[in-house]
Amino acid sequence: MEIWVDADACPLVIKEILYRAAERTKTPTTFVANHFLQVAKSKYIKFMQVSSGFDVADSEIVKRITSDDLVITADIPLAAEVIEKGALALNPRGELYTESNIRARLNMRDFMDTLRSSGIQTGGVSAISQSDRQDFANNLDKLLAKKSKA
Repeated sequence: MEIWVDADACPLVIKEILYRAAERTKTPTTFVANHFLQVAKSKYIKFMQVSSGFDVADSEIVKRITSDDLVITADIPLAAEVIEKGALALNPRGELYTESNIRARLNMRDFMDTLRSSGIQTGGVSAISQSDRQDFANNLDKLLAKKSKA
């Protein structure tokens, strides 16, 4: 199993959890972004910079993942592609995207996008809470433990 991180919008606190998990479990982890990113020094952690452009990092992740991999992303269309390829997708709030919930997430995303494009203020995403951090860390640990037994 490898972990791939859609790192452009990944919160720092989540990156730090991933650094510790990669080191502790010796799991290769690659942070993909279209801007330079300083990552923790570890033989298990890499940074891949891609060119700027719409969904360039997402495309690179989808191209490289295998069905044994885990992708960390809040990007719902990317999560849908990851699931389609048979890999796992976990968002920074600890929610595992699945075949059964991704369609509803895509529909809600499209609905909110339609509202915003018609001028309706929908508000932004709330900050990552302590509970979100804990949920992420717990679900990450469960996924890593499950994969190490396989």
